[in-house]
Amino acid sequence: MSDQATLTIDGKNYQYDIITGSENERCIDIRDLRAETGCITMDPGYGNTGSCFSAITYVDGAKGILRYRGYPIEELAEKATFVEAAYLILNGELPNARQLADFRAQIAEHAPLHTSLEHHFSGFPKSAPPMAILSAMLNIVSCFHPEVLEVHTEGPEFDRTAALLLSKVRAIAAFSYRMASGKPFMHPNPNLSYCSNFLHMMFSEPYREYEASPVVERALTLFLVLHADHEQNCSTSTVRVVGSSRANLFSSVSAGVCALWGPLHGGANAAVIRMLEDIKTSGRPISYYLDMAKDKNNDYKLMGFGHRVYKNFDPRSRILKKRVYEVLNELQQQDPLLDIALELEEKTLQDEYFIERNLYPNVDFYSGILLRAIGIPLNMYTVMFAIGRMPGWIANWRELHDHQQRISRPRQIYTGPTLRPFVPLAQR
Repeated sequence: MSDQATLTIDGKNYQYDIITGSENERCIDIRDLRAETGCITMDPGYGNTGSCFSAITYVDGAKGILRYRGYPIEELAEKATFVEAAYLILNGELPNARQLADFRAQIAEHAPLHTSLEHHFSGFPKSAPPMAILSAMLNIVSCFHPEVLEVHTEGPEFDRTAALLLSKVRAIAAFSYRMASGKPFMHPNPNLSYCSNFLHMMFSEPYREYEASPVVERALTLFLVLHADHEQNCSTSTVRVVGSSRANLFSSVSAGVCALWGPLHGGANAAVIRMLEDIKTSGRPISYYLDMAKDKNNDYKLMGFGHRVYKNFDPRSRILKKRVYEVLNELQQQDPLLDIALELEEKTLQDEYFIERNLYPNVDFYSGILLRAIGIPLNMYTVMFAIGRMPGWIANWRELHDHQQRISRPRQIYTGPTLRPFVPLAQR
């Protein structure tokens, strides 16, 4: 018999089961609460509300744990390619050699964009935000592949659609950069790996082929693997909410892009770079910014510190920090922003204010410096996040449909005027 929680309302007791997950997380099952009591729960931001059962990603914020399908992020970051991690997240198991070869072949097959799509890029102004282009173009791509609009969650049809999305999002991102830069589109090279192909489409010229060093390719792979999924965050929850209406996969992930676009979600890594540049330009000591962040009467915040879930070190931050050094050494670069970041980290880790509030560096703190070293422009940082997060969005959409979840429909507590008569215009 399962444990139960007792809720007392107006002197009457109600019993609700306590469900325990595979990692001993516990929840009170209140699915019948409104029907039985007439009450609902209030949880703005859903910080204490479970919206689904999921077997994809496990996060323990208190212990700094992140696992995809049971595999620790530290091992995946060291040993897996992005395509391997994507296959794992989508299918629940790491691929064998044949499965991996087939998946790579499907991604390569769908790498080119339909030639008619190129004209759509010219319809955007050069100043258009790349996230706006990405969201719009994902929906437009689906129009050129009408078979994906009725995709099921099992079999070769779904596998094809997942590979198509993973491939197209990379091309759309690169083409949006080329369009804004006034450069000709570089079409994908089927002989290159996932990340090398993206860098080729971004940085090759008709007269000069871009060749990514193994260190740079591995750094980009690491970035994408670390961002591939992260439980029920804002954008993933958005994909599930939109998908619950039986919206197709393309429109659902397009909505996820829009959610990720928000500065409190996917825009944080770019905000870190802007913060570090401001500190560098000002010439003020780090202590000046620490004091501002600690001043309760000041709205200033240190970007890249703290996390909604992690109350310990974000494991992804530690992994990225090591890779930043490797890339800068490989490219023989020195980035003064890294020196500022290191000093910021050192001083916050010694300051009781930040320690007491669990304000440790998160994944965004070093990811921006890594992308900057690779040559990714600032306005493309959130797009890079979206490319990485695509496997998680697709897997969550699939899981939602596999479990036939009801359409999402949160409740509210109405606080507006009570019943009142209509006032004719002449009397207002």
